[in-house]
Amino acid sequence: MADPGERAREEFFTEAQEIVEAFSRNLLSLDATLKAGGDDPSLVNEAFRAVHTLKGLAGLFGASKMGMLSHRLEDVLDALRLGRMHLSPQVLDTLFSAVDVYAQILVAEKEGSEAPLAAVDDLCAVLDALGSGGVPAGQLGSSYELDPGLLAVLTEYEEHRLRANIEHGLALYRLRVQFDLATIDRALEEIKERAKRHGEIITYLPTGESASPDTIELDLLMASRDDLATLIGTLGADHVVIEAVPRRRRPSLAAGTLHPPPPGGGTLVSLAPPAPGAEALVEEEPAPAEHAASLKSVTQTVRVDIKKLDHLMNIVGELSIVRGVLSRLSERVRADGQRQLSAEILRVHRNFDRRLGELRDAILEVRMVPLGQVFDRLARVVRQISRDVGKEIRLVITGAETEIDKLIVEELSDPLMHMIRNAIDHGIESAEVRERAGKPPAGTIALNAYQKGNHVMIEIEDDGGGIDEEALLEKAVAFGRIARAEAHDLSRQELLGLIFTPGVSTRDEPGDFSGRGVGMDVVKTNLGKIGGVIDVHSERGIGTKMTITLPITLAIVNALLVRVAGQVFAIAVSSVSEAIVFDPRKLKRIDGREVISLRGKTLPICRLDAVLALASEGPSEGRRYVVVTSLGARRLGLVVDAVLGQEDIVIKALGASFDDIRCLSGATELGDQRVGLVLDPAALLEEVLASAETAALGAALGG
Repeated sequence: MADPGERAREEFFTEAQEIVEAFSRNLLSLDATLKAGGDDPSLVNEAFRAVHTLKGLAGLFGASKMGMLSHRLEDVLDALRLGRMHLSPQVLDTLFSAVDVYAQILVAEKEGSEAPLAAVDDLCAVLDALGSGGVPAGQLGSSYELDPGLLAVLTEYEEHRLRANIEHGLALYRLRVQFDLATIDRALEEIKERAKRHGEIITYLPTGESASPDTIELDLLMASRDDLATLIGTLGADHVVIEAVPRRRRPSLAAGTLHPPPPGGGTLVSLAPPAPGAEALVEEEPAPAEHAASLKSVTQTVRVDIKKLDHLMNIVGELSIVRGVLSRLSERVRADGQRQLSAEILRVHRNFDRRLGELRDAILEVRMVPLGQVFDRLARVVRQISRDVGKEIRLVITGAETEIDKLIVEELSDPLMHMIRNAIDHGIESAEVRERAGKPPAGTIALNAYQKGNHVMIEIEDDGGGIDEEALLEKAVAFGRIARAEAHDLSRQELLGLIFTPGVSTRDEPGDFSGRGVGMDVVKTNLGKIGGVIDVHSERGIGTKMTITLPITLAIVNALLVRVAGQVFAIAVSSVSEAIVFDPRKLKRIDGREVISLRGKTLPICRLDAVLALASEGPSEGRRYVVVTSLGARRLGLVVDAVLGQEDIVIKALGASFDDIRCLSGATELGDQRVGLVLDPAALLEEVLASAETAALGAALGG
């Protein structure tokens, strides 16, 4: 069991990372709001609260660099939310840079490094130069008759928002709402979200009254440009009473003078400070009854280390082996004539199989996270790079709620960032070029995700100039990646695929972000490591779309077991489209590779015994099969000696000694307690197709 101190520290990193990501999302929303010409003070306040929480966490765990940066950021954000500082694009840039610096701090803290970080000092210097803003906003020009109990609990921020709204001519309303105690958090957020369309909820306070012990009544103070009838029509309900807060009826009275009680009861005073001695005239409100204190947590969630889920999934894999043993035991007992005992074992097996399936599905569900986690980070990258290269980019994200395994999400970040960088630097033209081509000056990058069967598809599409195929081909020939004589034999898809060739780039001079030809081949390699493939489509003058096909999870896989040269191999069923009988008489040879025709389409053939260098058992007298694997738009037929059936497997790494073997993704323990190797269909596709192209290239060069 982990040391409690270590466990708490891991909790710190997890919580800090989540807060930094929330801070980043607030900044992105703030940026979008400003670009749309709007203003949402609540976003600044949420950013302030996030940084304030980070400062508290840093103090608890002795993270001095994080504490120092958070303190400086807190000053600037406080000035912004209180209206003492204007949120300019430069200030927003500075706030965005804090997200990256926080990431550096977390890495250093994780490694236990106490070395100073120059980025922290530099950013703190910039924040110090920004200062904490000028003088607060002017005094309130007019006032409303407000409950003094409410005024007494206003925070500095809420008082600022009250003054700012009144100065902007918004009217004040009081919403008296009955909440169920069990759901107050969610219900309060819902009504605040609905109220946003009409104004701003400035604060709220319990009234001390309730219809039952299970409910609580709150007064919500709201500022809005809408009239009372509109608000009642949109926010009113049986448990919501809305009334306008009257303006002061006797402006000639001295500040702080007691006002007549409103129709609904309660004491009302002006927002202006009371005159000396006036306090004695104010009747003290009875203190609201305190609710019984409770130490029960309101949250129903727990954080779980992904390694613990891996361990649980390994146990499921072990239980799958037990399930297989039970099945075989039932068959053996039945063969011995003990039908009654066989039936009982079979009944236990079926019940065990059902429960095991439920356990597996539950663990898989826990591992799933929305792709929005990585898309949010990409939005920040788009904003930063587009400013650095001087291009206006509109990022459109759809399908962020699509879920995929947590481990796959983490491995996706870098490949997607490379592709986004390339799209901005290579794909999107400058504003002048776009206008000459009849396009809007702002380029668009669409990031779309959706589930398709057992795979998750991610599309990155830009409306730029498209890939210059001729320039790409010339670079590939110049780098010796392809013979010029073979160029005319390349299909369009193969030609576009040259962008994944190491060293090949369509740019003559490398830029700050791309152009060295070392990005896309790494992207393809890294995607292959998590079972993904990438396809590219491009039209000159219209744009480029790259489609990534990924498995939903790598934790447990439903696999097809096959036998090749006496060895058992597993192939993920999600990559298999069908299995057909192999007929050698239908083989043809095109461009140096064996193919067959399957329903009118050419299917490349891979003889697994040859690719894996297995000793062949000689010409088989029996029937052989072709297992058709399909990833994205590409297909490959694997020739196997026998198809043995399906089985759930847990893939285990082969270790560093087998890193060079590209066609295997790991090993697994099979139901009969033997060890089987797991084939990697994506790597096989690359290996077989590349081998054929290399053979053709060698023949051409030799010729």
